[in-house]
Amino acid sequence: MEYWDIYDVNKKRTGRTMQRNDFTMQPGDYHLTVLGVVCRPDGKFLITKRAMDKHWAPGWWEVSGGGVMAGEDPDHAVRREVLEETGLDVQNAQGGYLFSYRRESEGDNYFVDVYRFVMGFEEKDVKPQMTEMQGFRLADKAEIEALAAQGIFLHYDSIRQVFDL
Repeated sequence: MEYWDIYDVNKKRTGRTMQRNDFTMQPGDYHLTVLGVVCRPDGKFLITKRAMDKHWAPGWWEVSGGGVMAGEDPDHAVRREVLEETGLDVQNAQGGYLFSYRRESEGDNYFVDVYRFVMGFEEKDVKPQMTEMQGFRLADKAEIEALAAQGIFLHYDSIRQVFDL
């Protein structure tokens, strides 16, 4: 069973935990997630297509990410998520943490720490976690904007500046 730390409105750990995806949080409670945008020096970004059996936004495009486990450092969490989902080790990539934003929704309040990693890699280096996604592609900023305009790119409005190199 996976647990997440509960944070307060100031993004400080409260000392309490919750079960992963148990979205019955109290007002003022938050959990922490991370997004890891991976791009190549040529300006192509690695984006993944969510599996069709996902409860939320099946088949939509996104960047790698997930929940920060209880006691885990967000820097470690984003590297773990990118590696698990894509097979890419961003440990020695350029870049890192860029910014954080907060979302509030009934029973599911959360912070998102956003990272960008720049490194050389080829499509053959990507090993997609097929339980999480149904595929991936390399896309430039214009292609990502087009997916967002179709309403099928998760978090775009909150992270759009990360695609500016």
